[in-house]
Amino acid sequence: MIYVLICLCLSLAGIAGLQFFYMMYLEQTGKGYKKRIRQLEHHCLRLSKRLKIAESKIAQQEKEIADSEASEDDEVWADVIEDF
Repeated sequence: MIYVLICLCLSLAGIAGLQFFYMMYLEQTGKGYKKRIRQLEHHCLRLSKRLKIAESKIAQQEKEIADSEASEDDEVWADVIEDF
């Protein structure tokens, strides 16, 4: 009976050790995930800033194109009027 109890105690100690090391592993992977999330959030902020800059440049270019088309239309009408 004593041998059974000794085996049971050693088995329980082994399981407790295994659970301890598994918890350490989970803690390390959790830290890794948190670090990766921080990196991704930083990258997302940087990309958002770049997107805003690109959108403002596109809006500015579209405005310049519209202004140049409007000025070209005015010039064409001026030429048509001068021909008559």
